[in-house]
This record gives sequence, structure tokens and C-alpha cells, in this order.
Amino acid sequence: MNLIHRVFVVLGIAFASAAAAQAPGVTESEIVIGSIQDLSGPIALLGAPVRDGMQMRFDDANAAGGVHGRKLRLVVEDAGYDPKKGVLAARKLVQRDKVFAFLANLGTPVVMATMPLIVDAGRPHLFPFSPHESTYSPRHPLKFQVFAPYQDYMDAATRHMVQTHGYERTCLLYQDDDYGLEVMKGVEAGLAKLQQPLVEKTSYKRGATDFSSQVARLRGAGCDFVVLATVVRETVAAVSEARRTGWNVDMLVTASGYSAQTHELGGKAVEGLYGVTVLPHPYEAGANGQLADWIRRYRERFGATPNVWSAMGYTVADLFVKAADKAGRDLTVEGFTAALETLHTPRDFFGGPEYRFSRDDHLGNRHGRIAQIRDGRWTILTDYLK
Repeated sequence: MNLIHRVFVVLGIAFASAAAAQAPGVTESEIVIGSIQDLSGPIALLGAPVRDGMQMRFDDANAAGGVHGRKLRLVVEDAGYDPKKGVLAARKLVQRDKVFAFLANLGTPVVMATMPLIVDAGRPHLFPFSPHESTYSPRHPLKFQVFAPYQDYMDAATRHMVQTHGYERTCLLYQDDDYGLEVMKGVEAGLAKLQQPLVEKTSYKRGATDFSSQVARLRGAGCDFVVLATVVRETVAAVSEARRTGWNVDMLVTASGYSAQTHELGGKAVEGLYGVTVLPHPYEAGANGQLADWIRRYRERFGATPNVWSAMGYTVADLFVKAADKAGRDLTVEGFTAALETLHTPRDFFGGPEYRFSRDDHLGNRHGRIAQIRDGRWTILTDYLK
């Protein structure tokens, strides 16, 4: 073998090794990120803003030169809040699009169905919009979360509401799936600490529009406080039915119902509704300078006014950008997750919490807030709850 031949053999082995080590979704020029959203189903009101918020942050990063010279490309699949469609979407993103990671997958039923497939494929499963304990615990090298689990924050929120207002007969309306069951566990845990029972509970199927029987059942049980494990349209329908019948009981909805669309769709019927959230709603009135500029740019980019889901989409995409930048030019899954485990971000212009991860703790935030709809907008009532 002559010298030139040897050189080409050595170079060929080197290039082959580099190709073998290249992470899926990472090329010399781009990083591909996948996301499964609801763009056509019952929570499309949430999915579209989440997608747009993420896209805006990636656009900002790309305009600044990308991450170590690589542009970020977001590939979004619509599952319509259907777990079966979610599985098909996850397979496409893994096999055909070969995404590097999954970011902000939406909806507990979809997340529970797709998460095993994603981590088995060796892809990071990042910050799903599903506050379910299994999204970060037991600790897994590929699972990271920033939303405290339903059980924890509904435990704290239920206790806060009962102790503050002196309720004696707490009841629950819940979606009949993993989301609703997790909320139920949190409500029951909070009440148990106060030595109170959950007086009544009733469920509904995803996408329901008629809540007359559920409201009648809860009213008949003499509830003086109702927790809602509902999403936006179902929240509006349930509260409106109660008010239509003259029942003005206090209600608290989970973060899945905390959205501007709730008061925009519900109008006067939802005045006084309580909700749990992480971020304040990004209203233009009273916004700080940086937030006001972000709202303006978002409106120009998407032709719509941003809401809290837009802000959360932007926030989780920002965490991805920061971790990818910290991981360095030679981006691998292992390097990315190691960088994320040392990431600590301060409070941002949205007024959100600090996010902090560690090698032993992949839940970056354990806080929540309680808000109330007053004069047609959400108003924060508490500081952070733990």
C-alpha cells in the first residue's frame, strides 16, 4: 500500500467515525427539533401559541447566527390531542425527520403514549406541557421537566384555597384520563392534610360540550368549592353551565385552563374564576419595556396577540438554546443533557421563576401561583406556591 493510499484510508476511517458519532438531527449547518402539538383538536387554542412561541425564540437565535453556527429548525406534528395520532407523529419525527430532541409535547394523554417511544429512541424528552410526575421521575438521563407535577401543585393550591376561604365541601370535575386522575390525587392529598374529604367527584370525556349533568351532580352534593381538571373550552362550558343555573360556587381550574381564551370565550360567566399558573399572563397594559417589545414583535410575526402559552413556548425554547450553546460545537445527546444538568437561569422578563437543574434533579421548577379573573383579565393573587 503506497503512502497516498494509506492517507486516504486513514481519512476515510476518520470521516466514518465522525459520521457514526454524529447525533441524529445535527448537521454542520442545523439542529432539528421536533414537537407534537394539538393544532386541530380540542386544545388547539393552546397548541398553536406554544408552537409560535417556540418558533419565535428559534427565529431570534437564528437571526443572531444560530447556535455555534448551526441554525435551529423546528418540525411540528399535529396529534389533535389524540394519543394514537401522537404515536404516529413521534415515529415520523424519529424515523423520517431524525430530530435531535423533542420539545414541549402537548397534552398528558399524548405525552404518556409517546414518551416511552421517544426515550427508547435515545432522544431527549424536554419540558412537555404535561405536569405529570413520570415526565421527570424516576430520574432518567433523557427526561427533563419545568412544570411542577399536578399532584404537587394541586395539593398546595387546594390547601391554600380551603385555608384562605374556609371551604368545607370541596368537589372535583375532572377529565377522564391521566390528566384528570393526577389532579384528583393532588386534590385528595391536600384535603387529607386538612382532614377533609373530597365530597363529590364527577368526570367527562375529552372534547365534551355538555356539562349539565356533571354540574347538577356537584350542586346536588352541596359543594362550596369546585376544582376543575379541565382545559380551556371545557372550563368555559362548565363554569357557564353553573352560572346559567344560578350556581355561583367558587371554582379553581388547573394551569390547563389558565389562558386568555378562557375569559375571552367565557365573558362575564367566568368572572371570579380562580386558576393555577407558573407565569403571569403577558398583557400589553402595564408590560415592562422588554415584554412590550416582545409582544409587538410576536404580533408582527404571527398576526395575533400572544398569550401565556406563547410565553411558555418561548421560555422552553430559550432553555433549549441555552443548553445547546453550553454543550459546545461538538453537539451530542450526552453533551447536551450534561449541559442541561448544570443550567441555571434567572427570572426573565415574563416574570417567570428561576429554572435550575442538576445531575440528580431533572425538574427545573417546583413553583406555582394562584390567579383570578377580574375585570376580564387574569390577576395574580399569590406569590409562588410550593
